Amino acid sequence: MFKPTLALTAAALALTPLPALAGASGFTVINATGAGLSSLAIRRTGTDNWQPLSAAPAAGAASSVAFNDPDCAFDLKATVAGNGTATWSGINLCGTTRLTLRRRPSGETWVDYD
Repeated sequence: MFKPTLALTAAALALTPLPALAGASGFTVINATGAGLSSLAIRRTGTDNWQPLSAAPAAGAASSVAFNDPDCAFDLKATVAGNGTATWSGINLCGTTRLTLRRRPSGETWVDYD
């Protein structure tokens, strides 16, 4: 026997929009390393394919990055003036609009999300 309640529930579920898929989009990167960056590159975490970014902010400055990718986890690598390269691993770019790149004199790196 056909149950009206079940039919109404099925109809409501069919009309409910699906949630948008997660993905990374444009963001602002803030350089809090204490030194200028001469280059900045990005890759999906776990890959070796570094892609250059147009942003390379001076010490204390911010740069906007136009970016769009269906994944969320990325690594950033920068050439830091007078300090070689620095890598920030496992950055979650989904739902993030501002990243502050930080680096201790020992070379330890981390990201603050705003």
